[in-house]
Amino acid sequence: MDVDGAAFELATENGCIVIRGACKNELDAGNDGTWEGNRMTIGKNKGRRWPSERKKSVDRLTGLTVTQLTDYKAHSHHLYFTENGWYDNERRLLFISDRENSANLYSMDMESGEMTQLTDYAANDQLDASLLPDGSAAFVKLGSKLIRLDLGTLEERLIYEAPAGYKLGNASATADSLHVLTCVQEDLSHRIRLDLGNGYVGHRELMEAAPHSMIVRIDAKGGGHEKVYEANKFITHINASVTEPWLMTFCHEGPWHLVDHRIWGLDLRTGEAWRIRERLEEGEKVGHEFFFPDGLTIGYHGFRADGTNFFGSIRYDNSGMEETEFGFDTWHGYADGHGQAVVDGKGPVKSLSLWRKRDGKYEGPRMLCELRCSFHSQKVHAHPRFDAEGKRLLFTSDKNGYGNLYLIDIPEPFDALPVFQP
Repeated sequence: MDVDGAAFELATENGCIVIRGACKNELDAGNDGTWEGNRMTIGKNKGRRWPSERKKSVDRLTGLTVTQLTDYKAHSHHLYFTENGWYDNERRLLFISDRENSANLYSMDMESGEMTQLTDYAANDQLDASLLPDGSAAFVKLGSKLIRLDLGTLEERLIYEAPAGYKLGNASATADSLHVLTCVQEDLSHRIRLDLGNGYVGHRELMEAAPHSMIVRIDAKGGGHEKVYEANKFITHINASVTEPWLMTFCHEGPWHLVDHRIWGLDLRTGEAWRIRERLEEGEKVGHEFFFPDGLTIGYHGFRADGTNFFGSIRYDNSGMEETEFGFDTWHGYADGHGQAVVDGKGPVKSLSLWRKRDGKYEGPRMLCELRCSFHSQKVHAHPRFDAEGKRLLFTSDKNGYGNLYLIDIPEPFDALPVFQP
C-alpha cells in the first residue's frame, strides 16, 4: 500500500494489528502504539467489546425519561455537533472515550448498549473523527495524521499528514462519499502560547497572527490529495454539504466580534469563496455554523451588539435568512431542518431549551431537560444534536463529574413541555 509516497502494510501478529511503515515517524510514536523499528503495534483492545453502561432516570425539571448511554470514570463524548455519528440506519453511534487513560474511538449498538472499541491508541489525549456518509468508514484525526478506519474490518490506513510546520484541522466528508475535506494551519505554537481546547488560550493572538492556512481535498479511498483553497487567515470549522459534493463552508477563526468575517462558502468546482451572513451591525457575533439536511441551508447562532442572543438560518447564496431572538446566553444552537431548534445555555442556564415552528414561526423556548454541563473544555461541551428524524436529541454533560453521552426522546405534544425558566 502506498500513501503519499510511503509504503504501509497491515498484518496481524500475536493478536495485534501491526502497521509496517516506510519510516518510524509516519505515525507519532508514543501516541498511538508501540514502535519496534519501522513497525507500529496497536494493542489488543482494538475490537474489544464493552458491556452496556446504559441507565435511565427521570428528569427533575420536566419529568421526561433521560437515558445515560455511558458511565465510566473518564470523559466520553459524541462527535462534534456538525458531524453525524449515527450509521447503519442509526443502529450504531460513533463516540470518543478516554477510558483506560487514552482517547479512542468507539461504536455503540443503540439497541443493546454494547460498545465496540474501534481504535487502540496508547497515551493519547485528543481525538476527532468524521463519518463517511455511506457509513463504511470513519476518518480519525490523530495529531497531524488523518487515518481512514474501515468500520467493517477495522483496518486503518494513513491517508493524509499535515505538512511539516502545520497543524491539522477537522475533517468532513463530501456527500458522495468520494472525498474528505480538511484544513491545515501554520503552526505558530513556538511563538504564541496556545491551548484552544481548554479555554481558547491564544485564540485572539492566533487570529491576529494570520497563519497561512490551506483547505485540502483528499481521495477517500486512495488518499491522493489536492489544495483547493489557501489564505493567510486562521481557517477552521470545515463543513461539507450533506447533499451537494461541490459545496462546503469554512470559517475565519477568532473572537467572533473581532474576526474580519466568520462564515465562508467555497465552491469546490471553481475555488470561489464568498461571505455568508454578513454582520448586520458593528460588534455582532455570528458562528457555530452547520448544514441543514437539505445541504443548501446553513444554521448558526449569535449575539447582537447589545448582547441579545439569536439562532438563525440562511441559504448558501445569502437568500432566505430567518432569525429568532431569545433572552439568555448560550454556547451552541442547533436545528434539525424540520422545524425544531435547541440551545444549550450558558452561565445560570442549566437546561436544554427547545423551540418548534408553528405557522412559519418558532415557538418557545420550553425546557427539555436538565443539562448542568461545565463547558470547561471541548470534551465536556454539550454539543446537542438531533437524530435524522428529529425524534431524539443526543448531548454530552459532565453533571456527575465526567463527560457522558445522554439521549432523550422529543415529546409530543410540544406544549406539554414546561415554559423555560432560568
